[in-house]
Amino acid sequence: MSQPLGRQLIEFARTIRFSHTLFALPFALGTSLVAEPPVPNGWALALLVACMVTARTAAMGMNRVADAALDARNPRTAGRAIPAGRLSRRAAIVLTLASAVLFVVLAWLFLPLRGNWWPGMLAPAFIGVLLGYSYTKRFTILAHWVLGLSLGLAPVGVWIALRGRVETLPVLIGAAVLFWTAGFDILYSLQDVEVDRRDGLHSVPARFGFTMAQVAAAISHLATITLMAAAILADARRPGGGAMGLASRLALLAIAVALVVQHRRAHRSTPEEIGRAFTPLNILVSLAWLAGIIVDVALGASV
Repeated sequence: MSQPLGRQLIEFARTIRFSHTLFALPFALGTSLVAEPPVPNGWALALLVACMVTARTAAMGMNRVADAALDARNPRTAGRAIPAGRLSRRAAIVLTLASAVLFVVLAWLFLPLRGNWWPGMLAPAFIGVLLGYSYTKRFTILAHWVLGLSLGLAPVGVWIALRGRVETLPVLIGAAVLFWTAGFDILYSLQDVEVDRRDGLHSVPARFGFTMAQVAAAISHLATITLMAAAILADARRPGGGAMGLASRLALLAIAVALVVQHRRAHRSTPEEIGRAFTPLNILVSLAWLAGIIVDVALGASV
């Protein structure tokens, strides 16, 4: 039996896990403060947040649609809304496409708001990457890094929207997000090694095993810290001084500690325990980055 529209909307909101927006959104907001300190124009900031939310909703919606049959065969995910029958696949497709279209429309609003047509022009390519990610695990172990690219585009897109051009600093931040995301996604995939092998899916753990997956994740997270440090240095070298100072450096230290804790837990825990630690530790990483920038911008100095 078809569920009422209101119920379907609620189930869609639940299945896209809105809390996971806190992975990429703080990096986008932090980048906006660096691009236009102390804070961008209110309308521009609101538009950026709306673009982030709609893009992320479209990406997660497509992931749930694309993986519905796979989720139904996985005991860990069989209770998700589509395989469990609480949300129709058709409704999920409609809501996903509506979110994608809304993202493109919102991106074009930077033209009348800021005289910047780049966000609207690039929006279809951005959303194409976000929607296309959901199918990459079917043919390449690089799927983890494609997911990272999907999140890493956020700070780059923010910079383009506010400044109308690409520069080294947002690319460094975006690359840090890319490797951070790929690292934690590899660890998260440890939960599904046997299921991925059975279904012929190409995850690093399924291909190379538990130990090599941990090594790959550690290398990705080492790249994350290196790129974040490079971003702070690049910001400091900008004419007039940068927006990221002591607080951002302390935030980087906190992020490094959080990533070390994540890897120690992955080494000592069962895959199920890794999954439970996944969300809070990674939200801590993104919020620490944003908090550091907010403090630096509020103090108006970088040292």
